[in-house]
Amino acid sequence: MKLICVGKIKEKYLKEAINDYLKRLTKYIKLEVIELTKTEEIIKNIKDKDYVITLEIGGNQLDSLSFSKMIEKTLIENSNILFVIGDSDGINIEVRERSNYKLSFSNMTYPHQLFRLIFLEQLYRSFKIINNETYHK
Repeated sequence: MKLICVGKIKEKYLKEAINDYLKRLTKYIKLEVIELTKTEEIIKNIKDKDYVITLEIGGNQLDSLSFSKMIEKTLIENSNILFVIGDSDGINIEVRERSNYKLSFSNMTYPHQLFRLIFLEQLYRSFKIINNETYHK
C-alpha cells in the first residue's frame, strides 16, 4: 500500500502525530509514503497494476465503517492500493482520470498537512475495524 502526497510536513507536532499513526499501521500493513514536490510528478509514480484512490472534495463520502469495508474489499481484489493526496490546487486531470475510486472525507477544505494526519488516523481506524479490534469512538 502506498500514499502519495504533494508537499512535506514542516510542523513538528504534525510530524510526530503522523509518525505515530504510521507506526501503528505497521501492525497491519506496509505503507510507503511518497512525498513529491509537484502535482505533475504524481502520474509518474502510478504503476499499471495500482488501484488508485484519489482524495478529492468531489469524491464519494463514506463513514468509517464503510471506508473499512471498501479497503477490505479492495485488498481482496488488488493488494496494490495507492492513495493520492494532492496539493492546495487539488489533483490534476490526468491523475483524476486514472483514479479507480474518488474519495472525499468532507465538503470542507483542510490544510494538506493536517489532512494527511486525518487520513492516516482513518486508515488506522479502518484496520482496527477490519480486525474486529476495539478503538475509541
